[in-house]
Amino acid sequence: MSLFSAGDEQRISAAITDAERRTSGEIVVVVAAQSDGYHYVPPLVGAIVALFVPWPLIFFTQLGLVPIYLIQLAVFAAVTAALMPVPIRTTLVPMAIKRLHAHRRAIEQFLVQNLHTTTGRTGVLLFISVAEHHAEIVADKAIDARVPAGTWKRIIDDLTDAIGKGKAPDGFVAAIAAIGAVLAQHFPPGTQDTSELPDHLIILP
Repeated sequence: MSLFSAGDEQRISAAITDAERRTSGEIVVVVAAQSDGYHYVPPLVGAIVALFVPWPLIFFTQLGLVPIYLIQLAVFAAVTAALMPVPIRTTLVPMAIKRLHAHRRAIEQFLVQNLHTTTGRTGVLLFISVAEHHAEIVADKAIDARVPAGTWKRIIDDLTDAIGKGKAPDGFVAAIAAIGAVLAQHFPPGTQDTSELPDHLIILP
C-alpha cells in the first residue's frame, strides 16, 4: 500500500506511543487496503448482461439455439473478465454496501486486535479502509459511556479532509493526538499503567 512511506509509519507509531502516555486507554490504528474482494460482482453483472443477449438474436437472426447459447456464454465470459480488475469491480459496488463491508471489518478488527480485552474496557480503534473510502472510530463501552456524541465524527471528518488533500500522514498523526486527548480527559494514566496492545501502525491487505 503506497499510502505511507516507512518514515510516515514511524511517525504514526510514535504518535500512538505519545498519545498513550497521557491515558490509561489503548489506541490501535488499522489501515486496510480493502474490506472485501467483491469477487461476486463481475460474474453477477456478466450473467445479467448475458440474459439479454439471446432475445435480439432469436427475433432478428436465423441462428439456431446452439450458436445463440455459445454467444451467450462468450458474452458472459468476456464481461466477467473485463470487470475482474479490482478498481473496476469495486467501483461497481454501491457505496452503502461498501460502507457496510468496511464497518463489518472494523468491528472484526476491534475483536482481532483484542481491544475488547483491555483493562477497564478502554480500547479505541481507528480504522480506515482505503478502497471503500471509509474511516471510523470504534470505542469500547467504557469510553462510549463518557465521550459526548459527535466527538469521534469530528475527528474522522478532519482525518478524511486531510487524506483528501493528500496529507494522510499528517491527518493520522492529528487524529491520534485528538483521540489521545479525549482519552486523557476521561481516562488519565494510572500509577501502574502499561501498554497492553501494539503501538505500531497495522496495515492489512
